[in-house]
Amino acid sequence: MIDPVPLPLLVGFAAILVILVAGSVASIRLSGIRARVATWWVIALLVGGGILAGQLAVVILFACISFMALREYLSLAPTRQADRPALLFAYAVVPVAYLFIGLDWYGITLVAIPVYAFLLLPAILVLNGRTSGYLASAGILHWGLVVTVYNLGYAPMLMNVPDIEAPAGGAGLLFFLLVATSLNDVFQYIAGRLIGGPKILPSISPNKTWAGFLGGVVGTAVVVVALTPFFTGLPAVPTAILAIVLPVAGFAGDVTMSAIKRDLGVKDTSKLLPGHGGVLDRVDSLTFTAPLTFHIFAFFASDRF
Repeated sequence: MIDPVPLPLLVGFAAILVILVAGSVASIRLSGIRARVATWWVIALLVGGGILAGQLAVVILFACISFMALREYLSLAPTRQADRPALLFAYAVVPVAYLFIGLDWYGITLVAIPVYAFLLLPAILVLNGRTSGYLASAGILHWGLVVTVYNLGYAPMLMNVPDIEAPAGGAGLLFFLLVATSLNDVFQYIAGRLIGGPKILPSISPNKTWAGFLGGVVGTAVVVVALTPFFTGLPAVPTAILAIVLPVAGFAGDVTMSAIKRDLGVKDTSKLLPGHGGVLDRVDSLTFTAPLTFHIFAFFASDRF
């Protein structure tokens, strides 16, 4: 028997549908956003379908997202020809890490990449006998694994939260995280375009302004406070913490990836998603918001974690 979908989640999906339809209507006149809106439809259908299908589908979906994000990152990052065994190891970590998440092995998931991949990667790199560029390669590979696999893995890990611990279950928590993170990007963009003003990090992301950053923080904080009773059930103090931390973390993830792309001399990590760039461009904020949101919920509201 299929479990009924929690009412807050149904309402949330309906709201997303309305927004997408409105965006599609707007794109008839604004041809510049057509590709972006079309891509949002694909993203919404894949992620929404995965959430409705359950934990296994979400784990598989995010494993694919992590693999593509890691591939984009490694295709851009400077690595040596001799690093190939380590690169293959990095790719092999993806299914193993998500297997642990799918099996709900929380303890080993927490240490698999930060500890064991951290130990194995430099050991594999040292076998090629080349010391020139060794430290850079070790850092590049491990940082990529942490960001694209370990950090993103906290999003599907929310599906392992027992239904009794959240008003709309683990699926509702994941929906909350994705919506809040996405709206933070939207609020930053709108506030930045409407208000303008001083640039916040002109050498890294010239289009970002203080007004956009503060608009994102305020707008997302309101969303977090409004949705918390229906999706997280957090008390007032952790809700306030999350309302501040989530938008700041999203901004940090965005500008961190911007700094990397500027360092490498590229605008987007790929052209896989029309109107958005690459997978890593789309999930850059999520790589920071997912672990922070998970740990705030786990610390304040979960007995399971």
